[in-house]
Amino acid sequence: MSPETLKQTISSGLLSFPVTHFKDDLSLDLESYRAHVDWLSGFEAAALFAAGGTGEFFSLTPKEIGDVTRAAKEAAGTVPIITGCGYGAGLAAEIARTAEANGADGLLLLPHYLIGASQEGIFRHVKSVCDATGLGVIVYNRANSIANADTVARLAEACPNLVGFKDGTGQIGLVRQITARLGDRLCYVGGMPTHELFAEAYNAIGVTTYSSAVFNFVPELAVRFYKAMRADDKATMAEILDAFFFPFARIRDREVGYAVSIIKAGVELIGRTPGPVRPPLTDLTAEEKAMLRELL
Repeated sequence: MSPETLKQTISSGLLSFPVTHFKDDLSLDLESYRAHVDWLSGFEAAALFAAGGTGEFFSLTPKEIGDVTRAAKEAAGTVPIITGCGYGAGLAAEIARTAEANGADGLLLLPHYLIGASQEGIFRHVKSVCDATGLGVIVYNRANSIANADTVARLAEACPNLVGFKDGTGQIGLVRQITARLGDRLCYVGGMPTHELFAEAYNAIGVTTYSSAVFNFVPELAVRFYKAMRADDKATMAEILDAFFFPFARIRDREVGYAVSIIKAGVELIGRTPGPVRPPLTDLTAEEKAMLRELL
């Protein structure tokens, strides 16, 4: 998929990132993963992220990222697959090339590893990854890698294949500066944990799509909420927030790392086999799974 086509596709609808399935020994379970991706691709997602944050990118080896990408492409039909990418510049470039070789339609560039960096450092890092691939790249602002509007503008000028900006900071003022500065040069994606809780605010500043984690196990509900947001149907959004997302967030917030773990638990509770999370994450307790089961 060309970078420009990827940009248009991302802007066209809801996005999601399938969890990566593991066996009990924590090795990849690609058969179960393919079945899950095949099921998800039957719902209205504009694209799916393979080995993204909810897909436990941080626990996968570069080879595993390639394997997950290839499995997702085999199962997704016509739904584009965007692969997670990250770590230091050299490793990120290697992952980018591996994802491209395994059929990825685009890349989501997660924060570089561990340390903080200057705006010039962030610029050089992102540019080095964009230069390493012909795929369209979405840069993910969060954690220790927060590019300001000037840096994003420089990157957009220097990197023709930079097509998207995803925000996980919650800094609405910064995001608005970037959308105002770049206009339609980029597509804009909301990336807060359980982004439905923030979707109305982001939609108001021009971030009209987002990645939905709960799409993994309640895709109809996720699509219904997204369509309500796009239609400015505040009554439906309020209904779904009160009935599902607010109590869901209370379970999620019981432990650090549960933004991923609770999604795997939800996938398990609908009868699929995602397996456990890899360390350093921990799975929900039996009590917490019962709480989620009751909510579902």
